[in-house]
Amino acid sequence: PGISGIDTRALTKILREKGTMNGMITTDESFCLEKVLPQIAAYRTGKVVEKVTCAEKYVLEGDGPKVALLDLGAKKNIARSLAERGCEVTVYPCDTTAEEILASRPDGIMLSNGPGDPKENTEIIREIRKLYESDTPIFAICLGHQLMALATGADTFKLKYGHRGGNHPVKDLETGRVYISSQNHGYAVDPESL
Repeated sequence: PGISGIDTRALTKILREKGTMNGMITTDESFCLEKVLPQIAAYRTGKVVEKVTCAEKYVLEGDGPKVALLDLGAKKNIARSLAERGCEVTVYPCDTTAEEILASRPDGIMLSNGPGDPKENTEIIREIRKLYESDTPIFAICLGHQLMALATGADTFKLKYGHRGGNHPVKDLETGRVYISSQNHGYAVDPESL
């Protein structure tokens, strides 16, 4: 979508000061502002992980370690990259129970990236806690990292602006090497809660 007929610089300044907020783009010039403002304020996407997870379990064959990938909205390249390194990757929908995942006896469990407020995923958090208690190695990125934090007693918070872009430098403090990373998240783990 695109917008015109407004001062986009003024809009940018508002967002910089107030942070991320709901809005509306419309071609209907006769809408009633008093009617739509409460709708905009109340709008929530809700259940976004369930909307983007895989429909059913599938396997990418490999001869190496068995990795269970919990799909919370995973990019296909994550599973593909693990498989290219020899892993046998079983991708599970987000509503899979810990018992089902652990029954396959994986060598490791990966919690993927995904959208939305991590605190909305209460059932998934409960299952992740069970995975954590199994002592099976777990690695997580983005939303998966946030859900693991919540499952183990930490807290998350909404970032004022989000952290987005394809060119964020990240420094390895042990080696001093800097990597360019892609970031796309609106929430973070509260370090004070660890």
